[in-house]
Order: sequence, then structure tokens, then C-alpha cells
Amino acid sequence: MRREAVIAQIQKAFGANAYPGDNFLQGSFDGCEPAEEVGAFVGKTDWNNLDSAMLDARYCVLSFFSEAGFRFFLPAYLIADLREELQTADPLFHLWHGFATVSTEVPVGSQTFQRSSGGTILLNPKRYGAMTWIDYARHRMSVFAREEAQAIVAYLNYKAERDATGIDKPRIDSALAGFWLDRAENAPTRESLQRHLREEEKSTMEILRARQEKS
Repeated sequence: MRREAVIAQIQKAFGANAYPGDNFLQGSFDGCEPAEEVGAFVGKTDWNNLDSAMLDARYCVLSFFSEAGFRFFLPAYLIADLREELQTADPLFHLWHGFATVSTEVPVGSQTFQRSSGGTILLNPKRYGAMTWIDYARHRMSVFAREEAQAIVAYLNYKAERDATGIDKPRIDSALAGFWLDRAENAPTRESLQRHLREEEKSTMEILRARQEKS
């Protein structure tokens, strides 16, 4: 796909999403950095109006958003990346990380240790028990509706096709095969989300009405 076609698909898929609310943007509360990073996005109710320089300066925030915050602001980062306006922020990383296994050798004195993350490797047993990296990635990325996942797949394919280094493509392929292609085909649609919200609102109103009649 051409770049502008991918951008148009992202805008269409995410354009109608509602701002989650100031109190529901932050997902991490470890230390002071998450509040400082996420705080820059409080009150920013239209992601289309965010400046690319501001997004790039807040490259860490994609790790600190709640699922709702990540879903709402991700398209701004994707479009800025497609337009090559980001120098530091790397939204692509957040879409393959956890699905692809990455290993690094760490020399310590006369020994060399291999540190790995992603896939079926345990995330952090002290904190998350038996949760693996792919378990966590699936949980976090399951926030996206079908149309949004389809736009993300278009973005991932575009990035893979233009990976001059050959580093990103195998990671993207792992993420596509392990999660995104299925999500793009089988995730709940936008209409199903809206229908659920309407049904929940209707049932809540009926419950409140019934309680008022009894009181």
C-alpha cells in the first residue's frame, strides 16, 4: 500500500474514538516518570491536532499509557512515523514487542549471559507469576477493535516492506502471525463495541428506574 492510503485507513479506523478521560490515561504508576509523561497528554482530546515534535519528545509515554490511553493516542504516533517526522519515538516497537523473541548476549567478566524477552519467556515471575511476554502483549493489544487492528496490520506491512536493514521484518512477521492477523479478522467490530455500550446504558437506566419506583 502507498503511504497515504495507510494513513487514510488509520484516520478512518481511529477517527471516531472518544477521549478516555483525564483520569484514565495512565497505566503505569511505578515512580514519578509515568505521571510526568502521561500528564503532557491530559486534556488533549483530539489526537489529530498533536504536533509531531511533541509526540517525539514524549517517546516513553507509549509504555506508560493505560490500554485506553494507548488506543486513543497510538494513531497520532503511527501517522507521524509514516510521515517520517519522528526521530526517537518508535511506535513500531510497541506493536511487535512481546510477540517476537529477542536475545542479547551480556558479557560479565569471563562469562557471557544470554538475556531474552518476548514470546513464551516469563515476564517477571516475582511480579507476574507465570505470565509470559506474549501473554502480556496479547492482553495489552486486545484493546483494539477489528477495524483498528486492520489499520495496524496495514501499517506493519508497510513498515516491513520498507525495512532496509532487515532487522524489523522478522519481528513484524512474528507479531503478525502470532496476533495481529487473527485480531484483524476476528476481533469485535466497532459496531459491536457501540452496541454493547448502548445495551449497558439501557440496562443501567432500567435498573435505576426500577429502584426509583420502589423507593
